[in-house]
Amino acid sequence: MYTNIHHLASSLRPFFFELNILVFHWHLIYHKMGAGGWMSDSSDDVKDVLKRVPVDPPFSLSDLKKAIPAHCFKRSIIRSSYYVVHDLVITYAFYFLANTYIHLLPAPLAYIAWLVYWFCQASILTGLWVIGHECGDHAFSEYQWIDDSVGFIVHSALFTPYFTWKYSHRSHHANTNSLDNDEVYIPKRMSKVRTYSKVLNNPPGQVFTLVFSPIFTERERLQVVLLDLGLLAIVYALKLLVASKGFTWVMCMYGVPVIGVHAFFVLITYLHHTHLSLPHYDSTEWKWIKGALSTIDRDFGFLNRVFHDVTHTHVLHHLISYIPHYHAKEARDAIRPVLGDYYKIDRTPIFKAMWREAKECIYIEPDQDTEHKGVYWYHKL
Repeated sequence: MYTNIHHLASSLRPFFFELNILVFHWHLIYHKMGAGGWMSDSSDDVKDVLKRVPVDPPFSLSDLKKAIPAHCFKRSIIRSSYYVVHDLVITYAFYFLANTYIHLLPAPLAYIAWLVYWFCQASILTGLWVIGHECGDHAFSEYQWIDDSVGFIVHSALFTPYFTWKYSHRSHHANTNSLDNDEVYIPKRMSKVRTYSKVLNNPPGQVFTLVFSPIFTERERLQVVLLDLGLLAIVYALKLLVASKGFTWVMCMYGVPVIGVHAFFVLITYLHHTHLSLPHYDSTEWKWIKGALSTIDRDFGFLNRVFHDVTHTHVLHHLISYIPHYHAKEARDAIRPVLGDYYKIDRTPIFKAMWREAKECIYIEPDQDTEHKGVYWYHKL
């Protein structure tokens, strides 16, 4: 028995050595690139987080842009590409460690190791997905064809239809929180709430009932066909992998992490657009800047960095979507004095926030004693 334990320990020693090197490298490289520490800066604390935001901004988009340093608008293909390479290196390192060492573990430890691998790999791949998201918003480089090429490859590899998502996402940015035209997380009005809503109106239910409704122009149709071919290529590659490695291996190494990526992004999007303090508008009240301001930043702890700060710079993203992630925090902080009470960040722990929003953000109705009859607020049953 002692010999077996000694052999197992010897076999795992390289695993722990490489894991320590990987974690050290990951931590160091973020500091070198000026991304800050693992936790969020405490200066962003906001009191009365459930207090409703105002609905008549006295400033314009031009006022906000003037407050942002000029260099924040510059997109560097070298710096953007660095983050792609960085995430791919970390992705490969996680794959190598899992594929090389997990099978050496006894069953109970192996199950735990797979859970750790799935979480870590899904997290870093979500960061890679965010870079593809930036490509769709033309925040990767100064050249649209480079952005679309990188975004198409990255999103296709993560089983995301890049061009259909890009155009649907564009529509969402143009119509944020418009009850008549937005396409993402539109809450129900009281008259439409049914018994099933009590069961499905929560994060898992939102995933189950989510409907993806992209709208395309004739000019975009060729790109939609191209992305279909890209997804078919990924499916074919997976078919070959299954034939070579087996279905279980493909699911463990690739399938589960990619499912995790989509779960992460649905969760992030849900929390950015669902909050008791956020209004929705009908056509009598909606204006673009009012809708763009009706989102909220969230704090995912150290995952803020892994997700390239998309979690706590979402308000800025809706106002000026082409600012790259490595300038987003600086730009966000620059406009906060102008935004004042129109800016919201909620640092409630994520699982607690999910539970609260699922229980309390069930339907929307306008207040009865107000002149803003076209402004709708969340209520709970």
